[in-house]
Amino acid sequence: MQNLPVAIAPYHEKFKNQLITIWEKSVKATHHFLKPGDIAFYKEILKNTDFTTFQVYCLMQGDRVLGFLGVADGKLEMLFLDPDYIGQGFGKKLMLFALQKLQVNRVDVNEQNTAAVQFYRNFNFVPFNRTEKDATGKDYPILEMKLERGLKETM
Repeated sequence: MQNLPVAIAPYHEKFKNQLITIWEKSVKATHHFLKPGDIAFYKEILKNTDFTTFQVYCLMQGDRVLGFLGVADGKLEMLFLDPDYIGQGFGKKLMLFALQKLQVNRVDVNEQNTAAVQFYRNFNFVPFNRTEKDATGKDYPILEMKLERGLKETM
């Protein structure tokens, strides 16, 4: 399986369970600040999300989803990677696709997820607003970030 090429493909309903599994594994590996029970709360929201109502793409290796992203109106709504593949350039591959093909220019990120904040800073995103609560009203500060100036030359 490791020798199969990796490609980005549009979301298909048959991938939904894999997306939810990747989301949960990723959140457990990166969102240590979440209170007990919140992962189940957010997972239920995700399970009820219709991924066909916005642009969703999956990072595929054969028929296996390694990560995914979702974009609506130029805003990156989600980007999650199976934790087994973090640090191998796959997040960068998804992000470059979002920037170049989907014209992403905004993202909201949990302020406490400092690795994600730095990840987006590496692509020239800068904070322009901060909220004390997330979109569900929970006490997780959100940094609203926007693309400051195109892609870095090294990308």
